[in-house]
Amino acid sequence: MKVSEINIYPIKSLGRILLNKAIIEQRGLQLDRRWMLVDENGKFLTQREFPKMSKISISLAETGLQVSADKFDDLTVPFEVEGEKLKVEVWDSNCEAILSASHINQWFSEVLQITCKLVYMPDDSRREINPRFAVNNDIVSFADGYPILIIGESSLADLNSRLETKIPMNRFRPNIVVSESEAFAEDNWKTIKVGETVFRATKPCARCVMTTIDQANGTPTGKEPLKTLAKYRLAKQVFPSTYADFGLGENVVLFGQNLVAENFGETIMVGDSLKVL
Repeated sequence: MKVSEINIYPIKSLGRILLNKAIIEQRGLQLDRRWMLVDENGKFLTQREFPKMSKISISLAETGLQVSADKFDDLTVPFEVEGEKLKVEVWDSNCEAILSASHINQWFSEVLQITCKLVYMPDDSRREINPRFAVNNDIVSFADGYPILIIGESSLADLNSRLETKIPMNRFRPNIVVSESEAFAEDNWKTIKVGETVFRATKPCARCVMTTIDQANGTPTGKEPLKTLAKYRLAKQVFPSTYADFGLGENVVLFGQNLVAENFGETIMVGDSLKVL
């Protein structure tokens, strides 16, 4: 088995950046989901409510993130962030973040046609993963719940064999994609090693309506792939006697595995072998 794709999503729920290599940090892949858009009350915003967020593309520049949207001038979001600190909310957790400059907040507000602010998670901000699955005071970025998501190419191929219209992997927004594994092998991984980094599986990933949004044009596409996945990938079907051990409801749809790194500072690369320990 080998790593076939590495993705980061520096600003939560916006476009991805495809990488050849990435540094592993305690929060996940370096730069992944360290920024986030929030409303006036500091609550996180995602494609679930605003599908066109997916159309904002991001690339890496020398001094920051280069952000682009149709009919708007490009914007640079600097890596070096200084500003007012505020409390922000991500699902059931709260943490401290730094507010971006006013011109940056105005750009995103105009593009999305909502009042919003861009915030950054500094190194001294701690957002812990679910204590039920924490081992070493594990923390996470602004990702939904866990630092890294991994999916096998064969799992998507299995799904696409059941769909009338095939969908790309980007619907599921993984950090790491793996080739040469059996379909849904990642369901049962406990500990894996990629390069010199060891990863611990925490819980299978429960999927939501974001998987129905076309990432290229920011439009909902209907009930797929959730409708088909619900026929054979419900928690009670995949883990009939143990789904509750993962804190999962019986009727949630599963696709992909959440990971936490056990050691930090190493680099993973496309082409690296994946070993199940």
